[in-house]
Amino acid sequence: MTTPALLPLSGRRIPALNVGTASFPHHRATLRLSEKFILLLILSAFITLCFGAFFFLPDSSKHKRFDLGLEDVLIPHVDTSNGGKNLGGYLIHGQGHDEHRHREMGWGAGHDDTRLEGSLHFLSHSLGSEMKREEEERLRNKIQADHEKALEEAKEKLKKSRDEIQAEIQTEKNKVAQEMKKKDDKPLPPVPLPNLIGINGGEPADLDIREKRNKIKEMMKHAWDNYRQYGWGHNELKPIARKGHSTNIFGNSQMGATIVDALDTLYIMGLHDEFREGQEWIDKNLDFGVNSEVSVFEVNIRFIGGLLAAYYLSGQEVFKIKAVQLAGKLLPAFNTPTGIPWAMVNLKSGVGRNWGWASAGSSILAEFGTLHMEFVHLSYLTGDPVYYNKVMHIRKLLQKMDRPNGLYPNYLNPRTGRWGQHHTSVGGLGDSFYEYLLKAWLMSDKRDTEARKMYDDAIEAIEKHLIRKSNGGLTFIGEWKNGHLERKMGHLTCFAGGMFALGADGSRDDKAGHYLQLGAEIAHTCHESYDRTRQDPR
Repeated sequence: MTTPALLPLSGRRIPALNVGTASFPHHRATLRLSEKFILLLILSAFITLCFGAFFFLPDSSKHKRFDLGLEDVLIPHVDTSNGGKNLGGYLIHGQGHDEHRHREMGWGAGHDDTRLEGSLHFLSHSLGSEMKREEEERLRNKIQADHEKALEEAKEKLKKSRDEIQAEIQTEKNKVAQEMKKKDDKPLPPVPLPNLIGINGGEPADLDIREKRNKIKEMMKHAWDNYRQYGWGHNELKPIARKGHSTNIFGNSQMGATIVDALDTLYIMGLHDEFREGQEWIDKNLDFGVNSEVSVFEVNIRFIGGLLAAYYLSGQEVFKIKAVQLAGKLLPAFNTPTGIPWAMVNLKSGVGRNWGWASAGSSILAEFGTLHMEFVHLSYLTGDPVYYNKVMHIRKLLQKMDRPNGLYPNYLNPRTGRWGQHHTSVGGLGDSFYEYLLKAWLMSDKRDTEARKMYDDAIEAIEKHLIRKSNGGLTFIGEWKNGHLERKMGHLTCFAGGMFALGADGSRDDKAGHYLQLGAEIAHTCHESYDRTRQDPR
C-alpha cells in the first residue's frame, strides 16, 4: 500500500517536463516516501520560522485605541508610585498621552542625571538584556521541542489507517462533550425564593368573576390538550392543519417553545397535571446543543423568561438549571465591538449576525433593550455578575448617546455604536424597550431610579413629539421618521395604554392622574379600531 501524499498534488501526479525522453530515461511520476519526508521537514521548518517570529514581534496591544464614536475606552493604568499596583486609576489614551508617559519615566524638565543614577541605569540595562536573552533562549528551546514533538506525531499519524484516525477524532469529540456536560451540570448556589403573592388565592366571591375565570381556564385546557395531541415537542401548533410547526426565530428545531412559554400560566391556573407533563418533557428532551440559529430576543423572553417564572413558582431546580444553560449559549451574541448583541446567534457555534433588512445590519432597540429583567435574575440565581454586566453595559451606552428630540431610534449599529435610520416607534421595533425600563424599576422595589429616569425622559419625549389626536378625537401614538411625524398607529402600540397606567404611580410632577387618563385614551382608540372595522384582536 502506498503512503498517502502530504501535499495537494493534482491527481497525485507531477506533470512531466517536455525536454525529450533522452534527458530523463527513468522519469518517475510519483514521489518516494523519503522525498515526501524531506518536503514535510521543509514545511515544518517554515511553520517554525513563522511561529518564532510571532513570539518575537513587539506587542502593540497596549497602544490600541478603541473608538465607539462616543468616547475613548478607559484602560487600567499601573501607577509606579504605588509599588506597581493598580489602585483603580485609569489613563485615557489620546491627547496628552506622550507627555504623560515621559513624565512617568522621569524624562521631563528638571531631571538631574547623576553619576550614581547612570550606573544604576547601566546595571539595570545589563540585567534586563541578560534576562531577555535567557527568555529568548527558553522560547527557542520550547519551539524546537514543540516542532520535534509535532514531527513525531505526524510520523505516527502516517502509520495509521484512515479508520484509526477517525476513531481517535471521535474519541476526542466524546471527551470534550463529556467535559462540557460536567460543566453544565455544575450545581448552582442556593438562593432564597421570593414570596409570591396571588398564585393560591382561592375562589373569588363574585359569581360572575368566578364563571369568567373558569371559562378562561377551560379555554387554556382546550388549547393545551390539542397541542399535546397534535404538536407535542414542536415550537408551535398549526390548529387548522393539526400539525406541529417550528418558525425560524427558534432555529427550526423542536425546542418545545409552547411548553416552556405556557408553564407559568398552567401553574397559576392550577393545572398542575399539565404543568408536570411540561416539566417532564423539559427535563428529558430540552437540549440547547443543537446546530440552530435563534433570535436572542425571542429565546430570552420565551425560554429564559418562561423557565425562570416556572422556577420561581414551583421551586423545581430543573427550570433554573436549564435557564442558566441556555443563557450561556446566548452570551456569544454580545461579542461585538460595542457590546450591543447580535439579533441572531447559533446555539452550537456561537456565531452571531443581524437581520439583513434592519437598517444596514443594525441591532433593534426592542430586541437588545428587552434582556434586562431576565439577565439580572440570572446573576441573582447564579452569583455570576456576567449577565448583569452585559445588560448594564447596554444601558450605560444608551445613556451616553445623543437622541434626536429626546427619542430613541429603533436601530443601533453594533459595530460603530451609532444610530441607524432615525425611526422611532412605540409599536414594533421599539415597544418592549420602554416596557422593560418601567418593569426594571418595579422589579427592584422602585430602587432602580436610573431605569425610572430613562423611562420618564422617554415618555415625555414621546408625548411631546408622537402623541396626537385624530380629527375624530381619538388619541393615538404616531411614528417619527427622519424628522417627520407619520400619523399612524400600529397594532403592537396598543400595549402602551397599560404601560402608561402601570407607570402612573411614581411619575414626575405628581402626574399620576394625567397618565392614567392617557392610558385610558390609548386603550379606547385601540378598542374603536377593532370595533369599527369588526376585527377580532385575537
